[in-house]
Amino acid sequence: MMFKKTLIYIGGPTASGKTDLGIQLAKNFNTEIISCDSRQFYKEMTIGTSVPSIYERKSITHHFIQHKSVVENYNAWDFAKDANSLLKKLFKDKEQVIMIGGSGLYAKSVLNGLDYFPKIPLSVRNEIENIFLQNGIDSLKNMLSKADPIYYKKVDKSNHRRLIRALEVFKASGKPYSSFLNKTTKKKSFNVKTIIIDIPKEILHERIKSRIKIMLNHGLEKEARKLYQYKDNIAMQTIGYKEWFDFFDKKISKEQVENEIVKNTNRYAKKQLTWFKKNFKYNFINEIKVQSIINDLSTSEKFKYSLNN
Repeated sequence: MMFKKTLIYIGGPTASGKTDLGIQLAKNFNTEIISCDSRQFYKEMTIGTSVPSIYERKSITHHFIQHKSVVENYNAWDFAKDANSLLKKLFKDKEQVIMIGGSGLYAKSVLNGLDYFPKIPLSVRNEIENIFLQNGIDSLKNMLSKADPIYYKKVDKSNHRRLIRALEVFKASGKPYSSFLNKTTKKKSFNVKTIIIDIPKEILHERIKSRIKIMLNHGLEKEARKLYQYKDNIAMQTIGYKEWFDFFDKKISKEQVENEIVKNTNRYAKKQLTWFKKNFKYNFINEIKVQSIINDLSTSEKFKYSLNN
């Protein structure tokens, strides 16, 4: 079934040009932007998360930028509910809405709809997060391998957020997380088109290095120092901050910080791209030609998204 309204999702690794493309598309279609970058949700984190500038946010309305505090729990399922509620409002007078972000799980929770999951009591959420903070990611992997071996085989075992989520569901329901997957999803009342940016690796690495230089020059160390008191919060397990926390804890030298941020960001970008290639088989672009993209979005079936992606 085809609908008149369309959600245009722009994904890809960090520093690939998603924000710039999204703003140009939003101006062309006279619409607004939903951010699904999980690092940009938090109001205390500005420099290290490369949130759109005040000028960019004044030129185009952005949603879900710095709307939460690092002390709040906010996951992909919370975001999906909020984003779907907002889409209903925006589609009342917008033909298209743009969604941007490299946090694939958050994006896919909106694009594919939600599986039903039990409500997680705050006590359970805090319990699992404390296990991670006190004992590290290996403790989560050990617990999940026993609680849900089916999901454990396919989950990204380096992603603590997904491990935590699966254990929360198991603890709250007594049933494995895998038993809730692909059972019931909410049908969408709009079309979806996806654009996944995959620029050459050499260009991406140079952009990452340049972006980190800018962050450091704009005061990332000072911002990280202000957030040091929250270093054990889940939201603060973020590249660009955790390296500074290691320096403050005298685990690495100041000279090592920049190299560690660059190295970890490159790894993260590679992991993002691997996830996108696994979950989005089509609709990749390796160069950004704005007018050509606008034409294709407006006049053809190109960039059409299906659940089989």
